[in-house]
Amino acid sequence: MLRFAHVGRIGLTVGTVAVLAVGLTTNAQAAPGRIRYWNAAQQEFQISNPPDGVCLTLQVRAQLLSNETTKTVSYYFDANCSNHTGNLAPGRAVAYQSPLSVKVIG
Repeated sequence: MLRFAHVGRIGLTVGTVAVLAVGLTTNAQAAPGRIRYWNAAQQEFQISNPPDGVCLTLQVRAQLLSNETTKTVSYYFDANCSNHTGNLAPGRAVAYQSPLSVKVIG
């Protein structure tokens, strides 16, 4: 009986470690760096370490959009990432596309 209790505790410990590892890994997925953008009045905004695969609505329609992350960013004309305008590779910028939302795609 003692052997079964020991095996049960080992299983519980391994299961807990696995859940914690997966949970921490999932929460840590983000594009290191920032997305910077400017409105027509040249006011700057930024999103630091944006999460992967999440639609982010910009505070204003961007006249200039700069991807300073390590991953590709899709940009969209509407606020809910459904009207795809284009993709922006790491280290690139685009002007006069007027996006209102972005999503890190990898």
